Amino acid sequence: MGFFDFLTEEIAIDLGTANTLIIHNDKVVVDSPSIVARDRTSGKIIAVGKEANMMQGKTHENIKTIRPLKDGVIADFDASEKMISMFIKNIPSLKKKLFTPALRMVICIPSGITEVEMRAVKESAERVNGKEVYLIHEPMAAAIGIGVDIMQPKGNMIVDIGGGTTEIAVIALGGIVCDKSVKIAGDVFTNDIIYYMRTQHNLYVGERTAEKIKIQIGAATEDLELPPEEMSVQGRDLLTGKPKQVQISYREIAKALDKSILRIEDAVMETLSQTPPELAADIYNTGIYLAGGGSMLRGLDKRLSQKTDLPVYIAEDPLRAVVRGTGITLKNLERYKSVLIK
Repeated sequence: MGFFDFLTEEIAIDLGTANTLIIHNDKVVVDSPSIVARDRTSGKIIAVGKEANMMQGKTHENIKTIRPLKDGVIADFDASEKMISMFIKNIPSLKKKLFTPALRMVICIPSGITEVEMRAVKESAERVNGKEVYLIHEPMAAAIGIGVDIMQPKGNMIVDIGGGTTEIAVIALGGIVCDKSVKIAGDVFTNDIIYYMRTQHNLYVGERTAEKIKIQIGAATEDLELPPEEMSVQGRDLLTGKPKQVQISYREIAKALDKSILRIEDAVMETLSQTPPELAADIYNTGIYLAGGGSMLRGLDKRLSQKTDLPVYIAEDPLRAVVRGTGITLKNLERYKSVLIK
């Protein structure tokens, strides 16, 4: 600490399969899709985040859109590094600085990650001027972001449904007692919708359209109290090759997603069956907390609640619960030292 402290900036990063969020000075300064567009001829990155997302599925052969993270892990090392560094450069308060400050970072990682994958995240961070890099497990960050006091000798169950992985963890005394990481989450839901549209309606839709369907009328069960309106979807007819439009309802999407949600339910049940009895008693009283973008699927809380016979709560602003938790750990590094992986 001391003299060089003013040259160091602190940032918290939630490096997600679908979205990357960065907190700096207690504010979310970057909230962008984790996607980059690369020029094939020169190999240069031409756009990241929202701009690259607009290009997805609409590119010609010289431009390729890449999602550098797969299943919550870095799949394309080079692209992910460029993406992180471009996001950091776009932070408004860091832009004004004359020289690049050294960074103290806390980054989220899935709990089922291997040593090699962990090192990849770390090296990426060090290459973008990260002097001190700490890692934190996603369910842990989600719990802190929801406002659970994780240091108490009390069991809490967190289910974090992201883009690439669903992380389920039982947390007590500032540690993960038992956890399960399944590779079924937002991306799989999107693919389920694409597959359903092809098989049931002979309509070929792209990833962006499927994502839109999921957000607008996605549901986990067919009996919703406030069902969304029907939605018209445009795509290509697989039989005639002509563009066409069909009307679909949330009931169809609930059918399309049913198998994937069943697998998430099974993973939750399996984690509950491995929980020590004392902690299971706590969870009976506190219930299950849902975080991550996937938890916004209509009726998912109700469905999990029926399956487990436990109360299920969705975090307020579930998309940002993880990054908020990461930001809190960054501010109180001493307090959460035991939680962080150096």
